[in-house]
Amino acid sequence: MLHESPATRLLDVRTPGEFEMEHIPGAYNVPLDTLGEHGGEIRAAVADPVVLVCRSGQRARKAEEALRTAGMTNLHVLDGGMTAWNAAAQPVRRGAPRMSLERQVRIAAGALAATGGFLALFANPLFAAVPALVGSGLVFAGVTDTCAMGMLLARLPYNRPASCDVPAMVRALTTGAPPTGGSRPSADISCVA
Repeated sequence: MLHESPATRLLDVRTPGEFEMEHIPGAYNVPLDTLGEHGGEIRAAVADPVVLVCRSGQRARKAEEALRTAGMTNLHVLDGGMTAWNAAAQPVRRGAPRMSLERQVRIAAGALAATGGFLALFANPLFAAVPALVGSGLVFAGVTDTCAMGMLLARLPYNRPASCDVPAMVRALTTGAPPTGGSRPSADISCVA
């Protein structure tokens, strides 16, 4: 699609931390949790095709739904996300290594469940409620394709580098300008593709 329509814009909806770790050259980073507030602005200014990108495709599908609700019709989702892009040996720009959000969720859920289980065995049986709640949350996340723990972890400073300027990224996306960090230095990889 990029070869057939060079004006196609790549919109990466992962967290700034994930984007900083690796992204497709030329991609704009507008995290999924901020997309709603910018949807109307993007719809009004972007007529070119937009390909939505995330790690696996799930968040990109949610972004597609949100932007379609805002009235955009020129949307496409990168099937398989960055995982498929990397598997196809396509070009990526890499920054500082970071832990993926999915991995952070697995570690946090596992740690909570294990801690609750051990406390239930050795301290008080009522602590069994902790792994039960974590398990219920994971089932709910699987059924609804939402993850409250992931949304909370995405808000941690580790996943939100202070250097990312989302409004500047949205302005660049809507004007078709190269992705930059606005007034920030161009070496700022978390906002520059």
